[in-house]
Amino acid sequence: MFNLIFKLLYSVFYSIISLVSFINLIYCSPNMKNILISDEAKSAGFVYVSDYVDDAVVDLRYFSSYNFVGTRIDGYLAPRPMMTKEAATALASAAADLRKQGYRIIIYDTYRPKKAVQHFIRWFKDDNSPGMKESFFPNCDKKILFDRGFISKRSGHSRGSTIDLGLVTMDSKLVDMGGVFDFFDDVSHSDYPNITDEQKKNRKILKDAMLKNGFKGIKSEWWHFTLKNEPYPDTYFDFDVK
Repeated sequence: MFNLIFKLLYSVFYSIISLVSFINLIYCSPNMKNILISDEAKSAGFVYVSDYVDDAVVDLRYFSSYNFVGTRIDGYLAPRPMMTKEAATALASAAADLRKQGYRIIIYDTYRPKKAVQHFIRWFKDDNSPGMKESFFPNCDKKILFDRGFISKRSGHSRGSTIDLGLVTMDSKLVDMGGVFDFFDDVSHSDYPNITDEQKKNRKILKDAMLKNGFKGIKSEWWHFTLKNEPYPDTYFDFDVK
């Protein structure tokens, strides 16, 4: 009886190990790393960011329910950030500069399908969907998010060369940027004055590395950067993140 139980447990364990190995092969093998990218994404030159910055921490918020809407967002089928090859190459250079200073990057969002933006708009119009107000917009009403530019009908992220990111230490501790990602308030402005000198320094470290390597920021969000010479300045894509 004991031998039979042992054999059954061993068989289950071996099956689990085999499945894990297969999944690892699909996601990590150099020969198969782009197998999940859609034909549209491939033809447009999109790549997985992890193939260019392999030590980036990924916290793709719209794949999770921890975002201002409070649910996974349409078009995010996997936590695998994607960008145009040009943007990913520039990001790799910025990450290398930051690594020399003792930092790694944490990625909150990159390419965002048009259907995701449409999801935001549906949520905005739905009076019965309060979202995660206490976490992301405690100081303002949901109905003014559109007027203040926090939500818009189109997003530069859909062009594939924009990234939302922050900093972590080499041992993956979050660096204090004086505010969190997607916090809809003045403290998120890149030049917000009422934060500590240390927080200002951290924002400057990130901004300097990104600007040095061909990105530009915006005043309203310290985490948001777009490649200056983006390959698709007028094209908004809608294939899924997977």
